[in-house]
Amino acid sequence: MAENKIPLKEMKEWKALEAHYAAIKNTHLRELFAADPKRAETLAVDALGIYFDYSKQRLTTETIKLLADLAEASGLRKAIEGMFTGEKINITEGRAVLHTALRAPRTAKVMAGGENVIPLVHEVLEKMEGFADKVRAGQWKGHTGKAIKNIVNIGIGGSDLGPVMAYEALKNYSQRGLTFRFVSNIDGTDFAEAVADLDPAETLFIVASKTFTTQETMTNAATARDWTLAALKDKAAIARHFVALSTNAAKVSEFGIDTANMFGFWDWVGGRYSMFSAIGLSTMIAIGPDNFRKMLAGAHEMDEHYRAAPFAGNLPALMGLLGVWNNNFLGAASIAVLPYEQYLKRFPAYLQQMTMESNGKRVTLDGRAVDYQTSQVYWGEPGTNGQHSFYQLIHQGTKLIPCDFLAFSSPAHKLGRHHDLLMANVFAQAQALAFGKTAEELKKEGVKDWLIPHKTFEGNRPSTTMLLEELTPAALGKLVALYEHSVFTQGVIWQIGPFDQWGVELGKVLAGRIAPELEAAAAPDLKHDASTNALIRRYRAARG
Repeated sequence: MAENKIPLKEMKEWKALEAHYAAIKNTHLRELFAADPKRAETLAVDALGIYFDYSKQRLTTETIKLLADLAEASGLRKAIEGMFTGEKINITEGRAVLHTALRAPRTAKVMAGGENVIPLVHEVLEKMEGFADKVRAGQWKGHTGKAIKNIVNIGIGGSDLGPVMAYEALKNYSQRGLTFRFVSNIDGTDFAEAVADLDPAETLFIVASKTFTTQETMTNAATARDWTLAALKDKAAIARHFVALSTNAAKVSEFGIDTANMFGFWDWVGGRYSMFSAIGLSTMIAIGPDNFRKMLAGAHEMDEHYRAAPFAGNLPALMGLLGVWNNNFLGAASIAVLPYEQYLKRFPAYLQQMTMESNGKRVTLDGRAVDYQTSQVYWGEPGTNGQHSFYQLIHQGTKLIPCDFLAFSSPAHKLGRHHDLLMANVFAQAQALAFGKTAEELKKEGVKDWLIPHKTFEGNRPSTTMLLEELTPAALGKLVALYEHSVFTQGVIWQIGPFDQWGVELGKVLAGRIAPELEAAAAPDLKHDASTNALIRRYRAARG
């Protein structure tokens, strides 16, 4: 049972923020910059190779002080230590939350259930490295003696979004002689398209399911097994063409996978926080063990920063607190994550699960209904594509949408003017959002009076720009950990539990009841609501 806390809106630190917001809410960013020539230096943090410029957020140094006070009063420092030291902070499932242990060095000591988990983590990492090296070197042979050339990761949720995001993000570091595909959707099209041009004799399936019972994953895995056996004709082939990321040895063996090729993880690793565990096997095969270790090291560096830095200069805490300010005081219901790096095209989708599955909660840890907003909606696309799509709404629409701009000083590919133009766009978009363009400025440019309202930009749209040197494995590790800990910061402030996800369960249960009714030979006795009954009957009629 969670300890009872003072309700958030009754805390004096919250009330101080409310009073502060009332005092500055009508102040435009143009005024804030004009009043403080050093604002751009004061409201920026340069740490861990990330230049975090939040000077274009609608706040002052006093806002940051008050937010830091709220974090202190909310017990954030104690909560961080509880997470890092293995306390069972996932109270509804009675589990520790130790994804940080996945990237801790061999010399660390982290206790869970009376056991130091670090040796277990490194044992699995070493097993992954041995297997990855064999596949990369062509030494892991399929059933017919051919080397593996195609790797298909089958998972869903965190067992898919993390690996596919990391593969796309670090594609420039991948072994190009290997083909990687990712299957998650139970829609058969996903599997059919993933294997359409692959040779079963050269294809390895990585089946990622902790329990080996996840409906979508195991349905796709069974189809993969049928596809493999249709070509190779021998059940013994399964042991050479399938490996498992699971903890259920009995189910893995029953499927036909050699348990020697089962890579385990633990109940203190949540799915959306699992990309640094065995779930990252496809990533390790793609980029190699050395680069995977660099990614872990980058995440660990951010972990240590989060654990030690004062909140006002602590990147994850600051990011989380900015989200609280924009969400709960400015009323911004969503946030756009806009990477100006094509390799990060799947990063917003990855963050959607991490943020919204974590903090999309309506009750506090002690079971009280909240009377304030929790998670924002996270979404986004790479720049400059988004500029020709939804930026119109961000600039001139009626909704306030804060933006996270991610950019890198050094390009992955040096092609003509491309990178300078890319960077010009990211800087220009943040500038335009903040300062806009006034009617007076347009009039001076000779714009006709009737057109001025259409060409006026209100500005005062908040954003943060994060500038890194280049997208490396270490940089990706830092960015992932940055957002992970930002989510935790917000969960602590909102007094909710970020590490369970009961909201996904009801739909699963109902789907489990409906599926047999769709497949039954005789018309079933339907006992759902009228709409669901009608849809089931219509579907059955269409299927004949």
